[in-house]
Amino acid sequence: MIARVARGAAGVLGAGAALGAAAAVWGIGIERYLFTVRRHVVRVLEPGARPIRVLHLSDIHMAPWQRRKAEWISRLAGLRPDLVINTGDNLGHVDGLRGLRDALDPLAGIPGVFVHGSNDLYAPVPKNPLLYLKGPSERKRTPPRIDTAALDAYLADELGWHGIDNTATTLRVGGTTLRLVGTHDAHHGLDRSDEALSALAELPHGDLTIGVTHAPYRRVLDALTVGGSDVLFAGHTHGGQVRVPFVGALVSNCDLPLRQARGLSSWAQAGRSIPLNVSAGLGHSIYAPVRFACRPEVSLITLAPRAA
Repeated sequence: MIARVARGAAGVLGAGAALGAAAAVWGIGIERYLFTVRRHVVRVLEPGARPIRVLHLSDIHMAPWQRRKAEWISRLAGLRPDLVINTGDNLGHVDGLRGLRDALDPLAGIPGVFVHGSNDLYAPVPKNPLLYLKGPSERKRTPPRIDTAALDAYLADELGWHGIDNTATTLRVGGTTLRLVGTHDAHHGLDRSDEALSALAELPHGDLTIGVTHAPYRRVLDALTVGGSDVLFAGHTHGGQVRVPFVGALVSNCDLPLRQARGLSSWAQAGRSIPLNVSAGLGHSIYAPVRFACRPEVSLITLAPRAA
């Protein structure tokens, strides 16, 4: 009897180990390379306006050796976006800019904006990836600095995109005047929504206001919503990075509700409800190279006119 119980327990443990090994092989060796385009239509433009195709890039976390990812991103220009919104964490290594150039060069000349995440300022450092499951991560030591000035010079001077950390700008796209207001990385307390909204108030009237942030903390989403945004874009969450099938994300790495850690949803505040797109992003820390039930992604959001 004892022997049968022991054999049964060993069988269960063996099956569990095999399942865990298979999940690891899938998440580390396969799924993190299954790059995907998520497509949504958001009806926020005035009736009769020409639709605007927005390519939402986030959390690329580029490292020098990630040629497969750079090549896939380089082909996104074939989607013919009218506007690029980059919600930060472009680099995942101090020498990642070369790979980022290979990835983004084909998008040069397409109107765009960007905000920063912490990995646009600091390189990642080794740490236990299981700590991610405890909740929002903390920076307990000062990691190596990334050359943010070189990154910004590339994004702004070579690609022609506008940095909107805690400020705002205006772009004319497809016959529509867009006002874009952004914040710096809220995950490390660099967001200044009051400064961003003050800059927005100084801009001429526009047809549509777009709020942009890296980390979708409630305080930022609330401020941008109350401040007049008509649609919001964010990243940072990696969609949970490791999701449980039929359950979803276990963490969002901020105070965003887990059900909104990835994809298109709505954000409501002060009597207003507006679309919110949170990209699960394209990358991961080089010290946590896994994706499970959460493919790396970009979003192609078509801003379309409302019904007359």
